[in-house]
Amino acid sequence: MSQPLSLINQSRCFGGTVGFYSHPSVSCNGLMKFAVYLPPRSRSEPLPVLYFLSGLTCTEENFMTKAGAQQFAAKYGVILVAPDTSPRSAGIPGEEDDWDFGTGAGFYVDATEVPWRSHYQMYSYVTQELPTLIAEHFPAQPDRQGIFGHSMGGHGALVCALRNPDQYRSVSAFAPIVASSRVPWGQKAFTNYLGADQEAWRSYDASALVLTTQLKHPILIDQGTADTFLEKQLMPQVFEQACTRSEQPLTLRMQEGYDHSYYLIATFVEDHIRHHAEILWR
Repeated sequence: MSQPLSLINQSRCFGGTVGFYSHPSVSCNGLMKFAVYLPPRSRSEPLPVLYFLSGLTCTEENFMTKAGAQQFAAKYGVILVAPDTSPRSAGIPGEEDDWDFGTGAGFYVDATEVPWRSHYQMYSYVTQELPTLIAEHFPAQPDRQGIFGHSMGGHGALVCALRNPDQYRSVSAFAPIVASSRVPWGQKAFTNYLGADQEAWRSYDASALVLTTQLKHPILIDQGTADTFLEKQLMPQVFEQACTRSEQPLTLRMQEGYDHSYYLIATFVEDHIRHHAEILWR
């Protein structure tokens, strides 16, 4: 039985279309939104799907409006999908109080703590419910999926790929939170969503996961050297050391003078889409 899907609006873009959609989510127990870019080639054949997970405070709109990625998705023949970063208006007390927790900050985990567990199931949403929906409604090749993201979304992309190595053929990230259980952003989110048991946090920490799971494909990360969150929240060297220990191929590019903004993403997004397309089209 096909899941219901509502088109909010649609625009022509580089010969294809950008569409924004909403649907009742089983995972998140409420209405969820996402965006899809269908390149021109999708009108004649099913294409690989590349999921982008956004960072703190973002919605399904940020990547599609700021990254300039559609032209490269058209060039390399991939569908882009960008979900929202959390449930909205769930009615949970305190969900709107902080910019780095609650609304806009789902951290791509399945919450186990009351009251968050009733709605904040973003890991299941991204890895299970959304791909099923995309396969049902769009000309996608469900056996050819890649995933990438920015900041909190970079954390999410790495975690999803490392926990599901057979589902995602490719992964990359911009300025990701790679050691989430060691940094303030992650510790705040995990304490509230997952509880005090830090062992449970490890299943959502990319630097811990990569020690036990080696992907068949290389990981690409771009990180700006002028990023104000670099040392306190992102700590790419921790992930680099873990990849070295586990012999996981990693290309970590420290980009001189770039900060944490979408200017970093827009500058290097073609490299990332090419990275995914070369793997997804094999």
